[in-house]
Amino acid sequence: MHALQSLHTFALPSHCQKLVVVEAPEQLKEIDFEPPFFILGEGSNCVFLEDFQGSVLQIANRGIEISETELHYHVRVAAGENWHQLVIKLLNMGIGGLENLALIPGTVGAAPVQNIGAYGVELADVFDSLTGFDIAKRDFVQLNKAQCQFGYRDSVFKGPLQGQFVITEVTLKLPKQWQPILAYGPLKALQGQSVSPQLVADRVIQIRRSKLPDPTVCANAGSFFKNPVVEAQLVDTLQEQYPDMPMYPVTKGKVKLAAGWLIEQAGLKDHRIGGIRVYDKQALVLVNDQQGDGTELLAMIEHIQQSVWGKFAVALMPEVRLIAAQGEHSVGGMHG
Repeated sequence: MHALQSLHTFALPSHCQKLVVVEAPEQLKEIDFEPPFFILGEGSNCVFLEDFQGSVLQIANRGIEISETELHYHVRVAAGENWHQLVIKLLNMGIGGLENLALIPGTVGAAPVQNIGAYGVELADVFDSLTGFDIAKRDFVQLNKAQCQFGYRDSVFKGPLQGQFVITEVTLKLPKQWQPILAYGPLKALQGQSVSPQLVADRVIQIRRSKLPDPTVCANAGSFFKNPVVEAQLVDTLQEQYPDMPMYPVTKGKVKLAAGWLIEQAGLKDHRIGGIRVYDKQALVLVNDQQGDGTELLAMIEHIQQSVWGKFAVALMPEVRLIAAQGEHSVGGMHG
């Protein structure tokens, strides 16, 4: 048994039967992929609720290659590279485009799974293609953007290809004609000013640090719940009661709400169940600050879902992946 507590940032006490560190993609051809198995990067977006009864494959390959065409930089990155360090490396080279995604924890290989996003930019906006190991074919395959089926914090790797595919390399396409994206939240203050990619990144880092606890100091998995997308009709009703409710139109008839605001309005900031607590500076974050366990975390998730559903009739779903003994554990979002 291998301890997993130090391999996921929420740091619940848990173990796995076998740990395989993958430093070269070719190693994947030697692995039998007998279920259950789990693909792990830096463990910043998954929580092991209990002992995992199978193998954990930690993707740890490294390497960054940059080529350019007349209009774009093409950046090929090994899946085991740290995402934030990639953002900083490119900024230091004068290459912008990822600055809104600075300080998002985790590896480059995990970024497409989640279609990571922040401050008005998603990975899909800068994505070109990726390479990975198709477990059924026992071979490496390249997928383009359409084949990845990106959605809001979603992709084909959370659907049809879940457990079927190991991402080994990601290629990003960044325009040389850099345009700042400042329409979202606190970045609006920079509109109309002369800004550089570095300035935007510095602001994003400052905002994130003010809201999100450092996982090396206080165990957490960042934003725990997805911002729910709901019918505009429901929002109209809620706005009569909560005129200052943050909302972001998504498509015709659909509006995204701020999960953190909903949790805070439900009176749950700093709420504690056992060792698990709703973070006092940002209700979207759950922290494991007193040696919590998986049962307490599941109780907290359910309590938050029920409280928000009871007050707003809005269903919250975790953004973080919950891993039980045999694999992914899903929690329902509807409570009535």
